[in-house]
Amino acid sequence: MSFTLHGLAVSNGIAIGHAHLVSHAVLEVEHYVLPGRYVDEEVARFDQAVAAVRGELDGLMAGVAAAAPSELTAFIDVHQMLLADPLLVEATRALIRSRRCNAEWALVQQMEQAVGQFEQIEDEYLRERKADVVQVVERVLKVLMGRPGHPPKHGRGEQLIVVAHDLSPADTIQFKQLKIGGFVTDLGGATSHTAIVARSLAIPAVVGLHHARDLIREDDMLIVDGTRGVLIVDPDARVLEEYRLRKSALELERAKLRRLKKARAATLDGEQIALAANIELPGDVAQARAAGAAGVGLFRTEFLFLNRDGMPGEEEQYQAYRSVAEAMEGGPVVIRTLDIGADKNLRGVERLEANPALGQRAIRYCLAEPQLFLTQLRAILRASAHGRVKVLVPMLAHAHEIDQTLALVGQAKEQLRARGQAFDDGLEVGGMIEIPAAALALGVFLEKLDFLSIGTNDLIQYTLAIDRSDEAVAHLYDPLHPAVLRLIAHTIQAGRRAGLPVAVCGEMAGDPQLTRLLLGMGLTQFSMHPAQILEVKQEVLRSNLAELRRKVLRLLAVDDPVRLRQKLERLNAI
Repeated sequence: MSFTLHGLAVSNGIAIGHAHLVSHAVLEVEHYVLPGRYVDEEVARFDQAVAAVRGELDGLMAGVAAAAPSELTAFIDVHQMLLADPLLVEATRALIRSRRCNAEWALVQQMEQAVGQFEQIEDEYLRERKADVVQVVERVLKVLMGRPGHPPKHGRGEQLIVVAHDLSPADTIQFKQLKIGGFVTDLGGATSHTAIVARSLAIPAVVGLHHARDLIREDDMLIVDGTRGVLIVDPDARVLEEYRLRKSALELERAKLRRLKKARAATLDGEQIALAANIELPGDVAQARAAGAAGVGLFRTEFLFLNRDGMPGEEEQYQAYRSVAEAMEGGPVVIRTLDIGADKNLRGVERLEANPALGQRAIRYCLAEPQLFLTQLRAILRASAHGRVKVLVPMLAHAHEIDQTLALVGQAKEQLRARGQAFDDGLEVGGMIEIPAAALALGVFLEKLDFLSIGTNDLIQYTLAIDRSDEAVAHLYDPLHPAVLRLIAHTIQAGRRAGLPVAVCGEMAGDPQLTRLLLGMGLTQFSMHPAQILEVKQEVLRSNLAELRRKVLRLLAVDDPVRLRQKLERLNAI
Protein backbone atom coordinates (compact mmCIF):
# COMPACT_ATOMS: atom_id res chain seq x y z
CA MET A 1 0.00 0.00 0.00
CA SER A 2 1.35 3.40 -0.99
CA PHE A 3 1.47 6.21 1.58
CA THR A 4 3.28 9.51 2.15
CA LEU A 5 5.07 10.89 5.21
CA HIS A 6 6.09 14.52 5.74
CA GLY A 7 9.17 15.62 7.65
CA LEU A 8 11.90 18.25 7.60
CA ALA A 9 13.79 18.74 4.32
CA VAL A 10 17.49 18.96 5.19
CA SER A 11 19.40 17.93 2.05
CA ASN A 12 18.14 18.74 -1.43
CA GLY A 13 17.61 16.21 -4.18
CA ILE A 14 15.60 13.10 -4.98
CA ALA A 15 16.53 9.53 -4.15
CA ILE A 16 14.67 6.46 -5.41
CA GLY A 17 15.52 3.08 -3.97
CA HIS A 18 14.95 0.29 -1.49
CA ALA A 19 14.72 0.70 2.28
CA HIS A 20 17.58 -0.57 4.43
CA LEU A 21 16.53 -0.50 8.08
CA VAL A 22 19.05 0.58 10.67
CA SER A 23 17.44 0.21 14.05
CA HIS A 24 17.77 -0.82 17.65
CA ALA A 25 14.19 -2.13 17.66
CA VAL A 26 13.61 -5.87 18.04
CA LEU A 27 12.12 -7.64 15.05
CA GLU A 28 8.92 -9.38 16.08
CA VAL A 29 9.10 -13.14 15.74
CA GLU A 30 6.68 -16.01 16.05
CA HIS A 31 6.97 -18.77 18.67
CA TYR A 32 6.17 -22.35 17.81
CA VAL A 33 7.05 -25.83 19.11
CA LEU A 34 8.89 -28.26 16.84
CA PRO A 35 8.43 -32.04 16.62
CA GLY A 36 11.45 -33.74 18.21
CA ARG A 37 12.76 -35.07 14.90
CA TYR A 38 13.21 -31.49 13.53
CA VAL A 39 15.24 -30.08 16.41
CA ASP A 40 18.64 -30.94 14.94
CA GLU A 41 17.61 -29.35 11.64
CA GLU A 42 16.57 -26.18 13.50
CA VAL A 43 19.94 -25.98 15.26
CA ALA A 44 21.66 -26.42 11.90
CA ARG A 45 19.50 -23.64 10.40
CA PHE A 46 20.54 -21.35 13.24
CA ASP A 47 24.23 -22.22 12.74
CA GLN A 48 23.94 -21.49 9.02
CA ALA A 49 22.41 -18.08 9.75
CA VAL A 50 25.23 -17.23 12.18
CA ALA A 51 27.79 -18.32 9.56
CA ALA A 52 26.05 -16.19 6.91
CA VAL A 53 26.19 -13.09 9.12
CA ARG A 54 29.83 -13.79 9.94
CA GLY A 55 30.43 -13.86 6.18
CA GLU A 56 28.59 -10.53 5.77
CA LEU A 57 30.79 -8.93 8.43
CA ASP A 58 33.95 -10.36 6.85
CA GLY A 59 32.83 -8.89 3.54
CA LEU A 60 32.23 -5.49 5.13
CA MET A 61 35.67 -5.60 6.72
CA ALA A 62 37.32 -6.52 3.43
CA GLY A 63 35.52 -3.64 1.72
CA VAL A 64 36.97 -1.00 4.02
CA ALA A 65 39.99 0.74 2.50
CA ALA A 66 43.32 -0.17 4.05
CA ALA A 67 44.10 3.48 4.76
CA ALA A 68 40.75 4.15 6.42
CA PRO A 69 40.76 5.21 10.10
CA SER A 70 40.36 2.45 12.63
CA GLU A 71 36.95 3.74 13.75
CA LEU A 72 35.49 2.53 10.45
CA THR A 73 36.20 -1.08 11.39
CA ALA A 74 35.60 -0.90 15.14
CA PHE A 75 31.87 -1.60 14.93
CA ILE A 76 32.52 -4.68 12.74
CA ASP A 77 35.02 -6.04 15.28
CA VAL A 78 32.50 -5.70 18.10
CA HIS A 79 29.80 -7.50 16.12
CA GLN A 80 32.17 -10.31 15.18
CA MET A 81 33.05 -10.83 18.85
CA LEU A 82 29.37 -10.92 19.83
CA LEU A 83 28.72 -13.59 17.19
CA ALA A 84 31.17 -15.81 19.06
CA ASP A 85 29.73 -15.05 22.52
CA PRO A 86 28.53 -18.29 24.21
CA LEU A 87 25.78 -16.36 26.03
CA LEU A 88 24.24 -15.52 22.67
CA VAL A 89 25.14 -18.48 20.43
CA GLU A 90 25.64 -21.55 22.62
CA ALA A 91 22.75 -20.64 24.87
CA THR A 92 20.45 -20.21 21.86
CA ARG A 93 21.37 -23.68 20.61
CA ALA A 94 20.67 -25.10 24.08
CA LEU A 95 17.30 -23.35 24.25
CA ILE A 96 16.25 -24.71 20.84
CA ARG A 97 17.01 -28.23 22.08
CA SER A 98 15.51 -27.93 25.56
CA ARG A 99 12.32 -26.11 24.54
CA ARG A 100 12.05 -27.60 21.03
CA CYS A 101 11.37 -24.04 19.82
CA ASN A 102 12.13 -22.21 16.59
CA ALA A 103 15.52 -20.52 16.29
CA GLU A 104 14.11 -16.98 15.91
CA TRP A 105 12.25 -17.10 19.22
CA ALA A 106 15.16 -18.74 21.05
CA LEU A 107 17.58 -16.07 19.79
CA VAL A 108 15.31 -13.22 20.89
CA GLN A 109 14.99 -14.77 24.37
CA GLN A 110 18.77 -14.92 24.72
CA MET A 111 19.09 -11.41 23.38
CA GLU A 112 16.70 -10.10 26.02
CA GLN A 113 18.68 -11.91 28.73
CA ALA A 114 21.96 -10.46 27.43
CA VAL A 115 20.51 -6.93 27.17
CA GLY A 116 19.22 -7.28 30.74
CA GLN A 117 22.73 -8.11 31.94
CA PHE A 118 24.20 -5.12 30.09
CA GLU A 119 21.62 -2.82 31.71
CA GLN A 120 22.91 -3.85 35.16
CA ILE A 121 26.45 -2.65 34.37
CA GLU A 122 27.40 0.60 36.10
CA ASP A 123 29.88 1.75 33.45
CA GLU A 124 27.88 3.83 30.96
CA TYR A 125 29.94 2.90 27.92
CA LEU A 126 29.66 -0.85 28.58
CA ARG A 127 25.98 -0.47 29.39
CA GLU A 128 25.32 1.12 26.00
CA ARG A 129 26.88 -1.86 24.21
CA LYS A 130 23.47 -3.51 24.49
CA ALA A 131 22.70 -1.72 21.21
CA ASP A 132 25.42 -3.78 19.51
CA VAL A 133 23.81 -6.99 20.82
CA VAL A 134 20.47 -5.97 19.32
CA GLN A 135 22.04 -5.08 15.98
CA VAL A 136 23.84 -8.44 15.74
CA VAL A 137 20.65 -10.31 16.61
CA GLU A 138 18.72 -8.38 13.98
CA ARG A 139 21.28 -9.41 11.35
CA VAL A 140 20.88 -13.08 12.27
CA LEU A 141 17.08 -12.79 12.41
CA LYS A 142 16.97 -11.27 8.93
CA VAL A 143 18.84 -14.30 7.57
CA LEU A 144 16.60 -16.73 9.47
CA MET A 145 13.53 -14.96 8.13
CA GLY A 146 14.80 -14.92 4.56
CA ARG A 147 15.83 -11.26 4.55
CA PRO A 148 19.64 -11.15 4.63
CA GLY A 149 21.40 -7.97 5.57
CA HIS A 150 23.19 -7.37 2.30
CA PRO A 151 21.74 -4.60 0.07
CA PRO A 152 18.88 -5.65 -2.20
CA LYS A 153 19.36 -5.71 -5.94
CA HIS A 154 18.60 -2.38 -7.52
CA GLY A 155 16.54 -1.61 -10.58
CA ARG A 156 16.79 1.33 -12.92
CA GLY A 157 18.09 4.40 -11.07
CA GLU A 158 17.48 2.80 -7.69
CA GLN A 159 19.73 3.11 -4.64
CA LEU A 160 19.86 2.12 -0.98
CA ILE A 161 17.87 4.35 1.39
CA VAL A 162 18.92 4.22 5.06
CA VAL A 163 15.89 4.29 7.38
CA ALA A 164 16.56 4.79 11.10
CA HIS A 165 14.97 6.09 14.25
CA ASP A 166 18.09 8.18 14.81
CA LEU A 167 21.78 8.13 13.88
CA SER A 168 24.59 9.28 16.17
CA PRO A 169 27.76 10.97 14.87
CA ALA A 170 29.65 7.71 15.37
CA ASP A 171 26.98 5.75 13.48
CA THR A 172 27.21 7.95 10.42
CA ILE A 173 30.99 7.69 9.98
CA GLN A 174 30.64 4.29 8.34
CA PHE A 175 28.23 5.62 5.68
CA LYS A 176 31.02 7.69 4.15
CA GLN A 177 32.47 4.43 2.83
CA LEU A 178 29.18 3.17 1.39
CA LYS A 179 27.08 4.18 -1.62
CA ILE A 180 23.96 5.42 0.12
CA GLY A 181 21.16 7.01 -1.91
CA GLY A 182 19.49 8.87 0.95
CA PHE A 183 18.73 9.15 4.68
CA VAL A 184 15.36 8.99 6.44
CA THR A 185 15.13 9.34 10.23
CA ASP A 186 12.39 9.74 12.83
CA LEU A 187 14.39 12.25 14.89
CA GLY A 188 16.61 15.18 14.00
CA GLY A 189 16.58 18.80 12.92
CA ALA A 190 18.10 20.93 10.17
CA THR A 191 21.51 20.92 11.83
CA SER A 192 21.39 17.49 13.46
CA HIS A 193 24.43 15.40 12.65
CA THR A 194 22.46 13.16 10.29
CA ALA A 195 21.40 16.20 8.28
CA ILE A 196 24.93 17.58 8.12
CA VAL A 197 26.36 14.24 6.97
CA ALA A 198 23.66 13.93 4.31
CA ARG A 199 24.57 17.35 2.94
CA SER A 200 28.28 16.53 3.07
CA LEU A 201 27.61 13.43 0.99
CA ALA A 202 25.34 15.40 -1.39
CA ILE A 203 22.48 12.96 -0.90
CA PRO A 204 18.79 13.69 -0.23
CA ALA A 205 17.57 13.44 3.36
CA VAL A 206 14.35 13.92 5.31
CA VAL A 207 14.41 13.93 9.13
CA GLY A 208 11.87 14.40 11.90
CA LEU A 209 9.44 11.86 10.41
CA HIS A 210 8.52 10.46 13.87
CA HIS A 211 7.19 7.01 12.85
CA ALA A 212 8.99 6.13 9.60
CA ARG A 213 11.08 3.37 11.17
CA ASP A 214 7.98 1.60 12.52
CA LEU A 215 5.95 1.89 9.30
CA ILE A 216 8.60 0.99 6.71
CA ARG A 217 9.72 -2.59 6.03
CA GLU A 218 13.09 -3.81 4.77
CA ASP A 219 13.32 -3.56 0.97
CA ASP A 220 10.24 -1.32 0.57
CA MET A 221 10.47 0.95 -2.48
CA LEU A 222 10.95 4.56 -1.35
CA ILE A 223 11.10 8.02 -2.89
CA VAL A 224 12.94 10.59 -0.77
CA ASP A 225 12.26 14.20 -1.78
CA GLY A 226 14.91 16.06 0.18
CA THR A 227 13.79 19.41 -1.22
CA ARG A 228 10.15 19.25 -0.11
CA GLY A 229 10.60 17.02 2.97
CA VAL A 230 8.44 14.23 1.57
CA LEU A 231 8.86 10.45 1.81
CA ILE A 232 6.71 8.24 -0.45
CA VAL A 233 6.50 4.55 0.42
CA ASP A 234 5.62 1.99 -2.28
CA PRO A 235 4.75 4.61 -4.94
CA ASP A 236 2.56 3.62 -7.87
CA ALA A 237 4.02 3.49 -11.39
CA ARG A 238 2.83 6.98 -12.37
CA VAL A 239 4.37 8.69 -9.31
CA LEU A 240 7.56 6.66 -9.69
CA GLU A 241 7.99 7.74 -13.31
CA GLU A 242 7.28 11.37 -12.45
CA TYR A 243 9.99 11.38 -9.79
CA ARG A 244 12.46 9.63 -12.08
CA LEU A 245 12.00 12.47 -14.57
CA ARG A 246 12.45 15.08 -11.83
CA LYS A 247 15.56 13.28 -10.58
CA SER A 248 17.05 13.30 -14.09
CA ALA A 249 16.35 17.04 -14.40
CA LEU A 250 18.11 17.74 -11.09
CA GLU A 251 21.12 15.66 -12.13
CA LEU A 252 21.31 17.69 -15.36
CA GLU A 253 21.38 20.92 -13.34
CA ARG A 254 24.18 19.52 -11.16
CA ALA A 255 26.13 18.60 -14.29
CA LYS A 256 25.86 22.22 -15.44
CA LEU A 257 27.13 23.42 -12.07
CA ARG A 258 30.26 21.27 -12.43
CA ARG A 259 31.33 23.55 -15.27
CA LEU A 260 31.93 26.27 -12.67
CA LYS A 261 34.65 24.29 -10.89
CA LYS A 262 37.55 26.22 -12.42
CA ALA A 263 35.76 29.58 -12.55
CA ARG A 264 37.23 32.32 -10.39
CA ALA A 265 34.93 32.96 -7.39
CA ALA A 266 34.42 36.69 -7.82
CA THR A 267 31.39 38.98 -7.76
CA LEU A 268 30.24 41.02 -10.78
CA ASP A 269 32.10 44.06 -9.39
CA GLY A 270 35.35 42.09 -9.01
CA GLU A 271 35.44 41.19 -5.29
CA GLN A 272 37.31 37.91 -4.77
CA ILE A 273 35.45 35.47 -2.49
CA ALA A 274 37.16 32.49 -0.83
CA LEU A 275 35.04 29.31 -0.89
CA ALA A 276 36.62 26.66 1.33
CA ALA A 277 35.47 23.17 2.39
CA ASN A 278 34.44 21.63 5.70
CA ILE A 279 35.80 18.10 6.17
CA GLU A 280 35.51 15.41 8.85
CA LEU A 281 38.11 12.82 7.81
CA PRO A 282 41.29 13.06 5.70
CA GLY A 283 39.60 11.13 2.90
CA ASP A 284 37.13 14.00 2.42
CA VAL A 285 39.89 16.10 0.82
CA ALA A 286 39.34 14.39 -2.54
CA GLN A 287 35.76 15.69 -2.64
CA ALA A 288 36.94 19.18 -1.61
CA ARG A 289 39.47 19.29 -4.45
CA ALA A 290 36.93 17.91 -6.92
CA ALA A 291 34.64 20.85 -6.07
CA GLY A 292 37.44 23.38 -6.55
CA ALA A 293 37.66 24.40 -2.88
CA ALA A 294 40.10 27.23 -2.15
CA GLY A 295 41.20 25.38 0.98
CA VAL A 296 39.88 23.60 4.05
CA GLY A 297 38.07 26.11 6.19
CA LEU A 298 37.11 23.62 8.90
CA PHE A 299 38.65 20.23 9.67
CA ARG A 300 36.44 18.68 12.38
CA THR A 301 39.12 16.64 14.14
CA GLU A 302 36.75 14.99 16.64
CA PHE A 303 35.88 12.39 14.02
CA LEU A 304 39.37 10.95 14.43
CA PHE A 305 38.45 10.29 18.08
CA LEU A 306 34.94 8.84 17.73
CA ASN A 307 33.86 5.20 17.51
CA ARG A 308 37.06 3.76 18.95
CA ASP A 309 38.21 2.45 22.30
CA GLY A 310 41.41 4.47 22.66
CA MET A 311 42.55 8.00 21.86
CA PRO A 312 44.53 8.61 18.66
CA GLY A 313 48.15 9.27 19.57
CA GLU A 314 50.26 12.20 18.44
CA GLU A 315 51.77 10.30 15.50
CA GLU A 316 48.39 9.12 14.18
CA GLN A 317 46.97 12.64 14.42
CA TYR A 318 50.07 14.16 12.83
CA GLN A 319 49.85 11.82 9.85
CA ALA A 320 46.15 12.65 9.38
CA TYR A 321 46.70 16.42 9.55
CA ARG A 322 49.81 16.24 7.39
CA SER A 323 48.00 14.26 4.69
CA VAL A 324 45.35 16.99 4.44
CA ALA A 325 47.91 19.81 4.38
CA GLU A 326 49.89 18.13 1.62
CA ALA A 327 46.80 17.21 -0.39
CA MET A 328 45.66 20.86 -0.49
CA GLU A 329 48.98 21.81 -2.16
CA GLY A 330 49.46 25.20 -0.54
CA GLY A 331 45.80 25.98 0.11
CA PRO A 332 44.97 26.97 3.70
CA VAL A 333 43.90 24.22 6.09
CA VAL A 334 42.07 25.32 9.25
CA ILE A 335 42.18 22.53 11.85
CA ARG A 336 39.65 22.83 14.65
CA THR A 337 40.76 21.45 17.98
CA LEU A 338 38.75 18.66 19.57
CA ASP A 339 35.08 19.68 19.81
CA ILE A 340 33.72 16.90 21.97
CA GLY A 341 30.61 16.94 24.13
CA ALA A 342 26.91 17.63 23.42
CA ASP A 343 26.00 14.92 20.85
CA LYS A 344 29.59 13.72 20.36
CA ASN A 345 31.18 11.72 23.19
CA LEU A 346 34.36 9.73 23.51
CA ARG A 347 34.06 6.10 24.50
CA GLY A 348 34.53 5.57 28.20
CA VAL A 349 34.34 9.28 29.11
CA GLU A 350 30.62 9.93 28.74
CA ARG A 351 29.39 12.23 31.46
CA LEU A 352 25.91 12.53 32.94
CA GLU A 353 25.01 16.19 32.38
CA ALA A 354 21.59 17.79 32.65
CA ASN A 355 22.27 19.68 29.41
CA PRO A 356 25.37 18.48 27.52
CA ALA A 357 25.20 21.39 25.03
CA LEU A 358 25.85 23.74 27.97
CA GLY A 359 28.33 21.51 29.76
CA GLN A 360 32.02 20.68 29.58
CA ARG A 361 32.45 20.54 25.81
CA ALA A 362 34.94 21.77 23.18
CA ILE A 363 37.65 24.06 24.61
CA ARG A 364 36.26 23.58 28.13
CA TYR A 365 36.95 19.86 27.89
CA CYS A 366 40.38 20.36 26.31
CA LEU A 367 41.51 22.79 29.01
CA ALA A 368 40.33 20.30 31.64
CA GLU A 369 42.47 17.61 29.94
CA PRO A 370 45.70 19.51 29.13
CA GLN A 371 47.78 16.43 28.23
CA LEU A 372 45.21 15.34 25.64
CA PHE A 373 45.10 18.93 24.33
CA LEU A 374 48.90 19.21 24.19
CA THR A 375 49.09 15.97 22.20
CA GLN A 376 46.73 17.40 19.59
CA LEU A 377 48.48 20.77 19.50
CA ARG A 378 51.87 19.11 18.91
CA ALA A 379 50.40 17.05 16.07
CA ILE A 380 48.88 20.16 14.45
CA LEU A 381 52.10 22.12 14.86
CA ARG A 382 54.12 19.33 13.25
CA ALA A 383 51.68 19.22 10.33
CA SER A 384 52.15 22.99 9.88
CA ALA A 385 55.61 22.24 8.47
CA HIS A 386 53.91 20.66 5.44
CA GLY A 387 51.41 23.34 4.39
CA ARG A 388 49.44 26.45 5.31
CA VAL A 389 47.98 25.08 8.53
CA LYS A 390 46.00 27.18 11.00
CA VAL A 391 44.42 26.15 14.30
CA LEU A 392 40.83 27.04 15.27
CA VAL A 393 39.56 26.89 18.86
CA PRO A 394 35.84 26.15 19.38
CA MET A 395 33.37 27.55 21.91
CA LEU A 396 35.48 30.35 23.33
CA ALA A 397 33.65 32.78 25.60
CA HIS A 398 36.18 34.09 28.14
CA ALA A 399 39.51 35.88 27.96
CA HIS A 400 41.12 33.36 30.29
CA GLU A 401 40.22 30.53 27.85
CA ILE A 402 42.12 32.35 25.10
CA ASP A 403 45.09 32.99 27.42
CA GLN A 404 45.22 29.35 28.56
CA THR A 405 44.98 28.10 24.97
CA LEU A 406 47.78 30.38 23.75
CA ALA A 407 49.93 29.33 26.72
CA LEU A 408 49.45 25.65 25.82
CA VAL A 409 50.30 26.38 22.16
CA GLY A 410 53.52 27.98 23.43
CA GLN A 411 54.23 24.96 25.65
CA ALA A 412 53.66 22.58 22.70
CA LYS A 413 56.14 24.60 20.63
CA GLU A 414 58.76 24.36 23.37
CA GLN A 415 58.28 20.59 23.57
CA LEU A 416 58.79 20.26 19.80
CA ARG A 417 61.87 22.49 19.89
CA ALA A 418 63.32 20.26 22.60
CA ARG A 419 62.77 17.27 20.30
CA GLY A 420 64.21 19.07 17.31
CA GLN A 421 60.98 18.66 15.30
CA ALA A 422 59.97 21.18 12.63
CA PHE A 423 56.85 23.36 12.79
CA ASP A 424 55.64 26.79 11.66
CA ASP A 425 56.49 29.16 14.49
CA GLY A 426 54.05 31.69 13.04
CA LEU A 427 51.10 29.29 13.17
CA GLU A 428 47.92 31.36 13.21
CA VAL A 429 45.45 30.73 16.05
CA GLY A 430 41.80 31.63 15.53
CA GLY A 431 38.65 31.47 17.57
CA MET A 432 35.13 30.32 16.78
CA ILE A 433 32.33 32.77 17.44
CA GLU A 434 29.42 30.51 18.38
CA ILE A 435 28.37 31.87 21.77
CA PRO A 436 26.42 35.17 21.86
CA ALA A 437 28.67 36.45 24.66
CA ALA A 438 31.68 36.13 22.36
CA ALA A 439 29.94 37.98 19.52
CA LEU A 440 28.91 40.80 21.85
CA ALA A 441 32.34 41.21 23.50
CA LEU A 442 34.76 40.80 20.59
CA GLY A 443 37.50 43.09 21.91
CA VAL A 444 39.64 40.39 23.51
CA PHE A 445 39.20 38.12 20.46
CA LEU A 446 40.30 40.87 18.06
CA GLU A 447 43.27 41.71 20.27
CA LYS A 448 44.66 38.23 20.94
CA LEU A 449 43.70 36.05 17.96
CA ASP A 450 44.73 35.96 14.30
CA PHE A 451 41.33 35.23 12.71
CA LEU A 452 37.71 34.44 13.54
CA SER A 453 35.28 31.87 12.22
CA ILE A 454 31.55 32.10 12.92
CA GLY A 455 29.97 28.74 13.75
CA THR A 456 26.36 29.55 12.89
CA ASN A 457 24.93 26.18 13.98
CA ASP A 458 25.73 26.71 17.65
CA LEU A 459 25.36 30.49 17.48
CA ILE A 460 21.71 30.04 16.45
CA GLN A 461 21.21 27.31 19.08
CA TYR A 462 22.55 29.41 21.93
CA THR A 463 20.97 32.68 20.79
CA LEU A 464 17.49 31.17 20.50
CA ALA A 465 17.83 28.70 23.42
CA ILE A 466 16.96 25.75 21.17
CA ASP A 467 18.46 22.27 21.26
CA ARG A 468 19.17 21.87 17.56
CA SER A 469 19.09 18.06 17.82
CA ASP A 470 15.56 18.02 19.30
CA GLU A 471 12.90 17.62 16.61
CA ALA A 472 10.23 18.89 19.03
CA VAL A 473 11.66 22.42 18.71
CA ALA A 474 13.26 22.09 15.27
CA HIS A 475 10.68 24.46 13.78
CA LEU A 476 11.98 27.23 16.08
CA TYR A 477 15.55 26.92 14.78
CA ASP A 478 15.72 30.03 12.59
CA PRO A 479 18.91 31.31 10.90
CA LEU A 480 16.93 34.38 9.79
CA HIS A 481 15.97 35.50 13.28
CA PRO A 482 16.89 39.22 13.46
CA ALA A 483 19.02 38.67 16.59
CA VAL A 484 21.07 35.98 14.84
CA LEU A 485 21.61 38.10 11.72
CA ARG A 486 22.71 41.10 13.76
CA LEU A 487 25.22 39.06 15.74
CA ILE A 488 26.72 37.72 12.51
CA ALA A 489 26.83 41.14 10.83
CA HIS A 490 28.35 42.73 13.95
CA THR A 491 31.13 40.11 14.07
CA ILE A 492 31.95 40.48 10.37
CA GLN A 493 32.06 44.28 10.53
CA ALA A 494 34.11 44.33 13.76
CA GLY A 495 36.64 42.01 12.15
CA ARG A 496 36.86 44.18 9.03
CA ARG A 497 37.45 47.32 11.11
CA ALA A 498 40.22 45.57 13.06
CA GLY A 499 41.78 44.07 9.92
CA LEU A 500 41.12 40.55 11.19
CA PRO A 501 39.86 37.90 8.71
CA VAL A 502 36.37 36.56 9.49
CA ALA A 503 34.85 33.42 7.94
CA VAL A 504 31.51 31.64 8.34
CA CYS A 505 31.88 27.87 8.64
CA GLY A 506 28.41 26.84 9.83
CA GLU A 507 25.55 25.51 7.72
CA MET A 508 24.50 29.03 6.72
CA ALA A 509 27.65 29.33 4.62
CA GLY A 510 26.52 26.48 2.38
CA ASP A 511 22.93 27.67 1.84
CA PRO A 512 22.73 29.41 -1.58
CA GLN A 513 19.56 31.20 -0.43
CA LEU A 514 21.70 33.03 2.16
CA THR A 515 24.80 33.71 0.03
CA ARG A 516 23.80 37.22 -1.06
CA LEU A 517 22.72 38.10 2.46
CA LEU A 518 26.15 37.14 3.85
CA LEU A 519 27.96 38.89 0.99
CA GLY A 520 26.00 42.05 1.74
CA MET A 521 27.13 41.85 5.38
CA GLY A 522 30.71 42.01 4.12
CA LEU A 523 31.63 38.31 4.30
CA THR A 524 34.37 37.26 1.88
CA GLN A 525 35.33 33.88 3.37
CA PHE A 526 32.85 30.99 3.31
CA SER A 527 33.47 27.40 4.39
CA MET A 528 30.95 24.63 3.68
CA HIS A 529 30.60 20.99 2.73
CA PRO A 530 32.23 20.36 -0.66
CA ALA A 531 28.90 19.35 -2.19
CA GLN A 532 27.59 22.89 -1.63
CA ILE A 533 30.48 24.87 -3.08
CA LEU A 534 29.38 25.09 -6.71
CA GLU A 535 25.83 26.23 -5.90
CA VAL A 536 27.23 28.97 -3.66
CA LYS A 537 29.80 29.92 -6.30
CA GLN A 538 26.99 30.35 -8.83
CA GLU A 539 25.32 32.87 -6.50
CA VAL A 540 28.63 34.70 -5.97
CA LEU A 541 29.14 35.05 -9.73
CA ARG A 542 25.65 36.59 -10.10
CA SER A 543 26.08 39.12 -7.26
CA ASN A 544 27.03 42.80 -7.19
CA LEU A 545 28.41 43.78 -3.78
CA ALA A 546 27.78 47.50 -4.15
CA GLU A 547 24.05 46.84 -4.61
CA LEU A 548 23.88 44.15 -1.94
CA ARG A 549 25.46 46.18 0.87
CA ARG A 550 22.81 48.92 0.73
CA LYS A 551 19.93 46.47 0.59
CA VAL A 552 21.28 44.21 3.36
CA LEU A 553 21.81 47.20 5.64
CA ARG A 554 18.10 47.98 5.35
CA LEU A 555 17.18 44.31 5.79
CA LEU A 556 19.09 44.08 9.07
CA ALA A 557 16.96 46.88 10.52
CA VAL A 558 13.77 44.82 10.10
CA ASP A 559 12.33 43.09 13.17
CA ASP A 560 9.23 41.53 11.60
CA PRO A 561 10.15 38.02 10.35
CA VAL A 562 7.60 38.07 7.52
CA ARG A 563 8.89 41.38 6.12
CA LEU A 564 12.48 40.20 6.57
CA ARG A 565 11.85 37.09 4.46
CA GLN A 566 10.11 39.18 1.81
CA LYS A 567 13.13 41.45 1.60
CA LEU A 568 15.41 38.38 1.34
CA GLU A 569 13.32 37.02 -1.55
CA ARG A 570 13.68 40.35 -3.37
CA LEU A 571 17.41 40.36 -2.62
CA ASN A 572 17.80 36.92 -4.22
CA ALA A 573 15.73 37.97 -7.23
CA ILE A 574 18.13 40.75 -8.28
